Amino acid sequence: MSILRQFAALGLLLLLPLSLQAQYLNTTSHFAPQGMAGTDTLVVLVPADSEQLQLSGWSQQTVAQISRAMAAAEFDGTARQSLEIMAPVGLEVDRLILLGVGDPASLQRPVAEEIGAALSAHINGSNALVIEIHSELIADSSRAVDIMASVAHGVDLRNYRFDQLKSEPDDRPSQTYHWVSAATGDLQQQYNALRALAEGVFTARELTTLPGTDGNPAAFAEYAANTLAPLGVEVTILGPEEVLEAGLGSLYGVSKGSQHKAHLLIAHWRGSDDRPIALVGKGNTFDTGGYDLKTTDSILVMQTDKAGGAAVVGAVKALAGQQAAVNVVGVVPLSQNSISGEAMLPGDVLTAGDGTTIEVASTDAEGRLILADGIYYARDRYDPAVIVDIATLTGAKSTALGSEFSAIFSEHDDLIATMTEAGNMTGELVWRLPLGPYPGIIDSRIADIRNTGSPGAQAGAVFLQHFARDTPWLHIDMAGQAIVSSPSGVHPAGGTGHGVRLLTEWVKLYASQQ
Repeated sequence: MSILRQFAALGLLLLLPLSLQAQYLNTTSHFAPQGMAGTDTLVVLVPADSEQLQLSGWSQQTVAQISRAMAAAEFDGTARQSLEIMAPVGLEVDRLILLGVGDPASLQRPVAEEIGAALSAHINGSNALVIEIHSELIADSSRAVDIMASVAHGVDLRNYRFDQLKSEPDDRPSQTYHWVSAATGDLQQQYNALRALAEGVFTARELTTLPGTDGNPAAFAEYAANTLAPLGVEVTILGPEEVLEAGLGSLYGVSKGSQHKAHLLIAHWRGSDDRPIALVGKGNTFDTGGYDLKTTDSILVMQTDKAGGAAVVGAVKALAGQQAAVNVVGVVPLSQNSISGEAMLPGDVLTAGDGTTIEVASTDAEGRLILADGIYYARDRYDPAVIVDIATLTGAKSTALGSEFSAIFSEHDDLIATMTEAGNMTGELVWRLPLGPYPGIIDSRIADIRNTGSPGAQAGAVFLQHFARDTPWLHIDMAGQAIVSSPSGVHPAGGTGHGVRLLTEWVKLYASQQ
């Protein structure tokens, strides 16, 4: 039975896997030019080397106590410093928290977000329910707005939880963050844009975290349709028969051994009439390694092998939520790499959508097999100005760069430059690795190309470059960045949603320069 599905902007809402309607946060944010009654926690953003720490209405006794506490703690407003004062004299709050922001003029957005994340973590370890944040010590009002919006974004990112599968979700009392600013309208506008970005990150985290069965190719695609279509995104889902009819044999082959066959998700946000920007994300919803079976330790987290596809869905959602003036098409090839009597075998030859024959030298190098057809489909059907693919692709990348940087590959210096800028802007850092020359790196004796070679990260990139052909192209290898085992910076434990912020800001940056 054919299951090609197209969802217009006002298409039917679908049921999520396991009816998961996530409530990501237990917080709400309000913005006003003055404080509010009932505050139990007061937070003040403090620039470095502030001569006197005093807000409107503070008594000399209050100032004296705070000054003494700052001296005792050697608090001087350095970025990321914090100081908590319980039951401050003269203030009707339970606690006063000072957050250092360093030099406001040079404070970078990722650092401000980390400050917000640290505040969120601290608040969640207390009994605070109403939190009021002031920035009046920052003299430049426009910088105060920028910093507060980024701090609020960091609070949201760190406060996310995935607890929908628990029989008794963790108890999380509702919290209200009250952001005080004279430029309330500007702050609200900036926060709204960042909140749309955060919602994209949350979607990616949830898709990444869903167990292999719950997040199978069909379920992933329908989840994406459910979250994207109401925002005006045109969503098309190709089922297994349509994948075969489109000639996408490389994508189809990876799922042959699974009861959950291959799908292809296309999400198109037409925010402009420009030539489209194509984002292609690896959506391998669970990776056993196939007959090149993974070990117990690594296989346990292989539901995160769909993190690249999740990042593409999240980025499209963020751009649509921001009503961004860009034309972007997200393509996510979806598979489940399992073992059965029908599974592809080492040494098999698959035929990709563009006619390329591929020797499967390793069934555990499946990500590039599905991305090959995703890249071809985007190029063939949409004639994009540029293609960027993102994937948890190679262990070699993790060996080379660890988890602090994604590896990027391209022969186009302008793409390298804009992606590097977007990485610095968001804190999702990237580092360029060479594509070559590596003569014969993916040569095959029996087919046009093979799916492995050495060095490993370069072999994966060169393989994917083949399918981009003459279209400007960049590859992001985000291996090792899909999940964290313990809270870190803006990430709670679990799926990170890595790549959403990077891709979202890069798309807008690239579009603005065309």
